[in-house]
Amino acid sequence: MPDSAVAHLDATDFDTAIGRCAIGWRADAVARFALPGYDPGTTVTALDGARRIPAPAHGPRAEAIARIRAHLDGDLDDLRRIPLDLTGVPRFPLAVYAVTRAIDPGHTLSYGEVAERAGAAGAAQATGQALGRNPIPLIIPCHRVLAADHALHGFSAPGGIDTKQRLLAIEHTSGFGEPTLF
Repeated sequence: MPDSAVAHLDATDFDTAIGRCAIGWRADAVARFALPGYDPGTTVTALDGARRIPAPAHGPRAEAIARIRAHLDGDLDDLRRIPLDLTGVPRFPLAVYAVTRAIDPGHTLSYGEVAERAGAAGAAQATGQALGRNPIPLIIPCHRVLAADHALHGFSAPGGIDTKQRLLAIEHTSGFGEPTLF
């Protein structure tokens, strides 16, 4: 049964340096994004129920896809100029997503730091849960949020920690996966 939030979307998939991604739109704002699945062709199914459209040739949708492709090719872009539609997302996850979207490529924050900046000091676990439900990974760069010890503990996108590590490597992020002194 299709997700009702997906059922009202236009969606397309497109090739990138890391595989086939899928994107869902309301008007010209991104409402869903799917990183490549474990097997070819599974990314498209992440947006089942959306109305399939061909990849746009020009306009804001084409520009967003071009930015994503370039970023994944290593021409880093913070992707903040891509408009988002977060209709129906509760207040706390919205605050977490706003803080997360402000993290520049090549940089990270801990779950606790994101929670504190979102106005909920001590809510690292709830922050992780909100990021685990992130409907727009990469554009809302949840891969840039690490555990307090800088380790890569879990990632809900296909490929899990391997995908998170790959995205951080594309962004030339240093220090992840390295233990801290204290």
